[in-house]
Amino acid sequence: MRILLIGSGGREHALAYKLVASPVVRKLWCAPGNAGIAAQAELLDLRPEDLDALTQFARTERPDLIVVGPERPLILGLADRLRSEGLVVYGPSAAGARVEGSKAFTNELLARHGLTRKRFSVFTSPAEAKAYVRREGAPVVVKADGDAFGKGVKVAATVEEAEAFIDRCMVERAFGRAGETVVIEECLTGPECSIKVFSDGENVLPMVPAQDYKRIGDGDTGDNTGGMGSYSPVPVLGKATFDYVVNNIMWPTVRALAEEGTPYVGTLYAGCILTANGPELLEYNCRFGDPETQVVLPRLESDLVEILQAAVEGRLREVQPRWSPRRCVCVVVASRGYPDAYEKGKVITGLDDAEALDDVLIFHAGTALCDGLMVTSGGRVLGVTALGDTFAAARERAYEAVGRLHFDGMYSRTDIALRAVEAEARHG
Repeated sequence: MRILLIGSGGREHALAYKLVASPVVRKLWCAPGNAGIAAQAELLDLRPEDLDALTQFARTERPDLIVVGPERPLILGLADRLRSEGLVVYGPSAAGARVEGSKAFTNELLARHGLTRKRFSVFTSPAEAKAYVRREGAPVVVKADGDAFGKGVKVAATVEEAEAFIDRCMVERAFGRAGETVVIEECLTGPECSIKVFSDGENVLPMVPAQDYKRIGDGDTGDNTGGMGSYSPVPVLGKATFDYVVNNIMWPTVRALAEEGTPYVGTLYAGCILTANGPELLEYNCRFGDPETQVVLPRLESDLVEILQAAVEGRLREVQPRWSPRRCVCVVVASRGYPDAYEKGKVITGLDDAEALDDVLIFHAGTALCDGLMVTSGGRVLGVTALGDTFAAARERAYEAVGRLHFDGMYSRTDIALRAVEAEARHG
């Protein structure tokens, strides 16, 4: 098989790592990829948002399968464009990608089909949104309706904070068109977890769960980021709760989309919160998570290509993937200043020493080659991933690998998976 993978981050490196492991793959392209992915794929100088150029390449080369990593091209309709050329794509249509591209669409879909108990309201007027907040009180969650690159959500502890964020979205237009509409939700409390499923438009096949860390600082402090680390499995998530989310929220969502004329083929990612009244969906994403993919796919013992083929052909019921019982921990190594301004072009050393450790995988996120040297090219630079028979072993090995790396301004959290280690120690 010849496969085209679209994207450039740590998620795509993890996907490339599993795709080329399949015995049926003889060629992998990645657009645009990164310096780490170059070891597994031929890199293409094509941006994920350049739908015309990607369609032209695919029209000419006719890959057997196209896997879309990031959400932005899916929301823009890349999968629709490629399918109109008779190409096979793993990734939802633009209509399906609205589950991530529009918070209002998702909340209203779930409400129509009785899949949520969460109170919410949708507003296109800042005055009406503020009046609602004053009436409901705080804490409250304010969300820009559209894709705001992870910046469009505010958990407001006070009415004043909520009103200020409404202005930021709707008056100051900080997020452009994404903030023209806002969704205001009740503030739910409890542990969070991520659950992802493969979907063929009718059936779903769950992956092992993962937990990520959004805040930049230890103890979940500081600014939100794209993700500073992750681990899998999730001790706080019992089998009964996991099955409930898959069977009572995610699978019915796929069926609801199909009933409304939008078969969903691709990865559906649920960010959930485990409240005192049971699990509740916080948000959907229309793709593999990052950095959750970096701890989920290393635990997959089956052929990823076989699963993706079954999804695009509507045959997921025929697939029974095997998952390793081992623990997996990913520590993200970032550039100083991330998630705000950061410098690029810092020389990275120690990669060979780190990768030489047993059970260690290093997924590149923001790297490039410059005059034969590996240098930083993004805010999140590397995802240092390790497997172990216990969380303590996996965590220790991941941080041992981090300790062998260096570049100017290198930063990582020191507490990734610590709570998993503690939970495992308590429960054995």
